[in-house]
Amino acid sequence: MTFWDFSKNNSIITSMDSTWAHILSICEQLSNTTYENLTKIIRFSKANSASQARKLDDSFQNDLDYWMGGGTCFSMTWHLYQQLEKLNLSPRLLMGHKRKELNIHCALLLSYQNKTFLFDPGYLIFDPLEIPEPAPIGTGISFFPLIPNTVQIQNNGSILSLFTGSVQSPLKLRFEFSLSGVDILEFQKHWTESFHREMMTYPVLNRLDRKNGIQYYYQKGNLVTRKKEGSFIQKIEKENQVSTLSNLFQLTPEIVEEALKIIEKR
Repeated sequence: MTFWDFSKNNSIITSMDSTWAHILSICEQLSNTTYENLTKIIRFSKANSASQARKLDDSFQNDLDYWMGGGTCFSMTWHLYQQLEKLNLSPRLLMGHKRKELNIHCALLLSYQNKTFLFDPGYLIFDPLEIPEPAPIGTGISFFPLIPNTVQIQNNGSILSLFTGSVQSPLKLRFEFSLSGVDILEFQKHWTESFHREMMTYPVLNRLDRKNGIQYYYQKGNLVTRKKEGSFIQKIEKENQVSTLSNLFQLTPEIVEEALKIIEKR
């Protein structure tokens, strides 16, 4: 197993060049974006169809400065894909599967200077993770001590498995990705289908405070605050939801209030 030390300026590329520095800068900017489905719920309610709602997504055509506040894994991955293409790179779109739930997540693969990296901003992993060579060439497993969640990726040659955990909890398999990837049309097809998933019936928000090593995760009225030392859960009462969610997840109160009203009417 290979262990990576991110304290050394993320210098996985032996000789830092301007393109790699630009890639890291893009990832750093994206790390300030909240994972949330509220803007997705709002767009879907205003559009005539899921495909139209997808095309209305800010990340589809605008940079981070024009986003309503955040997005789901599809929005974040698509933004990163576009930015890497602007650097004349060739990122590969990946679809992630979770147990029997196929194409429920997405990420990127990028080959650069004879190395291959996984980018998974939709799961709040904002560091490029170098993919290990499968056996017998390599160990097939790499471990990344990120904060507050540690990450392990396992490569068997055709499937990439993503595990996360913490000091207090064992590593759990989160997603499996086929390394063959998908083209843009298939990616957008799964993005469109995501508007009809069950998670669109309740608020889901996820934000990483990289500076302080804290993750905030909200779903179905419960807020999970995760630190390196552990995590705790608290119930957010209905009357406090708008103010709490807008403050913690850096969204305007108007967006939070509008999305919650749409959810209540369903």
